[in-house]
Amino acid sequence: MTTDLATTVERIGSDLARGARASEGVERAAPLFRTVLRLLLRGEPVTLAAVAAAAGKDERDVAEAIDAFQPVERDESGRIVGMGITLNSTPHRFRVDGRDVYTWCALDTLVFPTLLGIRAEVESPCHETGTPVRVTVTPDGVTAVEPGSAVVSVVPIEHVRNIRTAFCDHVHFFRSAEAATAWLAAHDGGRILPVREAFALGRSFAAGLMA
Repeated sequence: MTTDLATTVERIGSDLARGARASEGVERAAPLFRTVLRLLLRGEPVTLAAVAAAAGKDERDVAEAIDAFQPVERDESGRIVGMGITLNSTPHRFRVDGRDVYTWCALDTLVFPTLLGIRAEVESPCHETGTPVRVTVTPDGVTAVEPGSAVVSVVPIEHVRNIRTAFCDHVHFFRSAEAATAWLAAHDGGRILPVREAFALGRSFAAGLMA
């Protein structure tokens, strides 16, 4: 990556983190993200008591923080089943230690290995053509991309009530920049980045979000 591109990627990541932290409920929930994500990787619904115990926090404080985060997914018993990583099927399959879970968006698949110190095998269809995009991600970077021309779309984040619908639902894999042409035309301010550059953006985004 050139110095100019690296600077641009870092700036976009910082801008995304700033917008995310200003969005409803994100800043309160952010200190619990790693804890909830690790528990969800077990492939089972997560209780608030389990989050509180793992995070070393009062259960009432945990409940208030989670309740403030609108996109959180729960089952009929009120247990958490989705908060970035989700047990509900999405286009973005996220395999860790042979267990399949899912993520809310393409960028999540690149952010979480660094955030959690894990290796993941990712598979997601091109948003335009349906062609499978397969990526291997470690805490240090992307080690394999198929096809090699694959890109990731991102949109700006402003103060929003639901960061999943405003941001995550627009962040996809495409098999190539050409396949993303129609998407770019329909999304003012949207960008596409090659997968490895998107990983660098995700690392900058995560650092700003968790600061």
